[in-house]
Amino acid sequence: MAFNKILTKNTICLHLKGVNKQEIIDELLDMLVAAGKVEDKAAALSAVMEREGKMSTGMKHGIAIPHGKTDSVSDLVACIGISDNPVNFEALDGEPCRIFIMTLSPLEKTGPHLQFLAEISLLFKSQEKRAEMLKAGSPEDILRTLSE
Repeated sequence: MAFNKILTKNTICLHLKGVNKQEIIDELLDMLVAAGKVEDKAAALSAVMEREGKMSTGMKHGIAIPHGKTDSVSDLVACIGISDNPVNFEALDGEPCRIFIMTLSPLEKTGPHLQFLAEISLLFKSQEKRAEMLKAGSPEDILRTLSE
């Protein structure tokens, strides 16, 4: 999957301000709304929070992948946020998170959503990639790291 077709410099934030799960999710959704990727923030928020209610999307190694399926998007959309400070996201390993990748997809399209989640998960198993993301100085640095 070509991340540069889904992610743009307008869907990458290097300094998230949120200090908890709800604030981070809101901030990521605001980025997608501002980029014109999400039509209905309330519906998207409901989908993401419903998914979080089933099981936290805080993974391992400081990464969280909040996601959901909603009619407020017509195709798979995604954004990335990096937090300067660790945030408790109820991760599987109990560690706080600093890298957040949000993805939303339409209710009827499962394939691209699952492929994106699988590829992101594989990509971030690399400690080197995670370190590059955390030290990125620009959205372009993030895009370059993802394409290498």
